[in-house]
Amino acid sequence: MISQPEHSSEYDVAIVGGGPSGSTVATLLKKYNPDLRVIILEKSKFPREHVGESQLPGISVILHEMGVWDKVEAANFPVKLGGSYTWGKDADAWDFDFFPAEEFVDEERPAKYEGQRRHTAFQVERDRYDEILLRHAEEMGTEVREETMVREVVVDGKRIEGLRLASGEMIKARHYVDGSGDAAILRKALGIESDAPTHLRNVAFWDYWDNAKWAVEIGVGGTRVQVRSLPYGWIWFIPLGPSRASVGLICPSEYYKKSGLSPKDLYLKAVKDQPEIRELVKDAHSDTGGNVLTTKNWSHLADQLAGENWWICGEAAGFADPILAAGMTLAHGTAREVAYCILESDRGELDQEWIKQWYDEKGRRNIRQHIRFAEYWYAANGRFTDLQEYCKQIAKDSGLNLNPSQAWRWLAQGGFTNQNIENAGFGAFDIGSSKQLISRFSGRESKFQITKLNDFKLNLKNAEEIELAEMRDGRIIKVPCYKRGESILPRTGAWKTMIDILKEESDFETIYKMISDAIDRKSVGGAAGLNISVYLQTLEVMLNDGWVIGKLNKNRPTGALKSSRLIRNEKEAREALKDAKATIKFAFEQTPTE
Repeated sequence: MISQPEHSSEYDVAIVGGGPSGSTVATLLKKYNPDLRVIILEKSKFPREHVGESQLPGISVILHEMGVWDKVEAANFPVKLGGSYTWGKDADAWDFDFFPAEEFVDEERPAKYEGQRRHTAFQVERDRYDEILLRHAEEMGTEVREETMVREVVVDGKRIEGLRLASGEMIKARHYVDGSGDAAILRKALGIESDAPTHLRNVAFWDYWDNAKWAVEIGVGGTRVQVRSLPYGWIWFIPLGPSRASVGLICPSEYYKKSGLSPKDLYLKAVKDQPEIRELVKDAHSDTGGNVLTTKNWSHLADQLAGENWWICGEAAGFADPILAAGMTLAHGTAREVAYCILESDRGELDQEWIKQWYDEKGRRNIRQHIRFAEYWYAANGRFTDLQEYCKQIAKDSGLNLNPSQAWRWLAQGGFTNQNIENAGFGAFDIGSSKQLISRFSGRESKFQITKLNDFKLNLKNAEEIELAEMRDGRIIKVPCYKRGESILPRTGAWKTMIDILKEESDFETIYKMISDAIDRKSVGGAAGLNISVYLQTLEVMLNDGWVIGKLNKNRPTGALKSSRLIRNEKEAREALKDAKATIKFAFEQTPTE
């Protein structure tokens, strides 16, 4: 019997996985190069349930670039302004907002991606959200095949030759993208390992509740997620609609094993043990019939994110514990970077190896920082380990040999700073918020170093010049940077503004005036919404990293930098809301704030 020849289909880009990562890659590829032949291979039929409902504002700007923000906003998902926590050395509640709640104004929905909404995020039902993104990618011209299983990844050394489907069809492409989440289909076929810290291995149990209360309503559709610490883990409460909520428990896998309880019994115990969460769901009922869902929740980071003709993004690349709600941000962010890398690779104007190396190093550094920050949060709970000793270990993982006190100081001065190409910050936290957070966790005040000094000189001694990438309008632009050791100083955005000023002036008063004048002229970031505190925080990071040498001249005044209003204890936050521009309602005080 003569065998039939294998049917083969050819594309420019083949993406495994139709979740947020796969949809983001496809949409941006088709937006900036509509002629590309792009296919998404998805094993499930959408819509389908998925955990991971709470987002950060960094996603909103990507949704806007994808052209899908209006569709997501039209779905009327709750607007996330921040979170309310009980976490740290005591049980006091405190709030972290992306945008000061008292400045949030009532506005009709759906709203545009402008003004206050540029600083907010969504809390989404993933079945609806993921389908909106997948259908949008399809409308952009992506071929989407659902209920399509990749049976074999054909590999020749470290090169992918094709994807054999369950039907026998072979999919061939110039680029292959692994957006398959925890399954990591391409990564595993390529034999690329992923490191998972043994001290941060948790499990998650969750359910969905109908007729649940919101702890707080801010304006039209705005709210905060609730994160409440327990002696054996923590519990989340995420409003997903007017009366529907996701409620979940995270605890160490070892605790679950030793408890002897079933997932459902342990979950219900946690809901009962946490009085605020218990109150929010006391009149609610499970919309799954009490079918508690479960998954392992292990942070991990792949050893390599790019190769000869393949790219790894989303959870296949790495995952950070959900205490920071960073999972979806990492998924969308790495996917955007992959799309830009493919677009630029096809243009052939930049060195291919440089593009791959940039994506691999940037993606892995970002995921690693989120994992470290998550580890720090757990250490800060006081129930897991000694905080200062843990700071020492985190510093050691960063290549620094510091004693516990020195390591705490390093973290307090910006040790978690993610070297954003535009300005200093980490995830949803600016430097001011980070310092407040570390002060709250450690019980020790973390002050801005620049407020103690008033004479600043740029220090580029022994620095080498390198180039990193900035992504803009579908193009990767090479940005000159200084590098010394592991520290990088980009010459763009707020960094460049401070470098240029420091080349001319050293007196703090004069520096402050030069920044203010530039913002008034809109010749720097003021036009993009950056205020003077962003530049002063950038100066703080440059000082801490040794790019600036600071001194105190006692004949000149020192400056002041106001603490962030984004992190406040519950009493301070409610006091601020007395003059709120939006209508505020609390679950246990069903009247608007005066």
